[in-house]
Amino acid sequence: MAYTNQHSMRRVLCREIAGTIGLLTDERDFTAMRRYRTFPFDNYESYLRQVESLLRTRADEGSHTTVAFFDPEKYAEFCVESGLDPDAPASRTRFTAELATTGPALSYEGQPLTELVPELLDNAVRKATWEYAATVLSRLGPCATCGEDIGRSAFARASDLLLRILDAAGTGEHHLVCSVSAQPETLTAVLHADESAGGGTPLDEPEALEFTTVLALGIATHSAAGLVMRTSASGTSDRVYGWRLREDELQPLTAGEVFDAYCTNSESGDIVSPESGVDYTEPPDLGDSGQAGGHTH
Repeated sequence: MAYTNQHSMRRVLCREIAGTIGLLTDERDFTAMRRYRTFPFDNYESYLRQVESLLRTRADEGSHTTVAFFDPEKYAEFCVESGLDPDAPASRTRFTAELATTGPALSYEGQPLTELVPELLDNAVRKATWEYAATVLSRLGPCATCGEDIGRSAFARASDLLLRILDAAGTGEHHLVCSVSAQPETLTAVLHADESAGGGTPLDEPEALEFTTVLALGIATHSAAGLVMRTSASGTSDRVYGWRLREDELQPLTAGEVFDAYCTNSESGDIVSPESGVDYTEPPDLGDSGQAGGHTH
């Protein structure tokens, strides 16, 4: 009887333990892990089925699971830096535990992997974009002329511009996209904001930080950049408008320029049919912030 009680209590304690699963999100990464003798899977589809089954079982038992993006290249680097054998299950476990705090990672809420994987990949791209932009800003250093920190000044300017955009947008659900021309590819950041009639505009802090950092990179490097806002409000048509970045100022796009930007396939250049119930307009006046622009020399 005592053994039965102890076994039952251990099962209860297991439900109290949060877990993390490092997920290989495509077959290329799966193939990279197969070079390790101790990696137990030989078929990617079977691997995904086993992962999904485990996630559902843990959820049914009341256990919380975090699904983290497992990058084989970063795993190999982690093992070298930590002095670990990459062909050891304990090493994969330690790396996965790190992913729970460093991300990108998502909480499993019962969604199928067909929904979870794209969202996890999107988070991974966002994190990589932010890390790249933040690294470039930090390496710009001080201005040779005035000694001002270029990256810090650009970030402050980007924060000011973002606040002015949100203040001018009014009530409704706002979807704001910033694109900055960079090498080897254009950087994109997205911000969602929902301003109530009471005037509050709650923001997702990581999303706002990523957005501001990418915009700051455009300002600091004088890169070609643009912002497009889509606003949805009850009882009215959706409105789409935008700006181009010039130095550290935002210049409004005409309704025609917004239409061209929004209704052109960025990869093929083909015209995309405009959505019904959407107005392509000029942006609201951002006003004068009352402060000088950012670093400009």
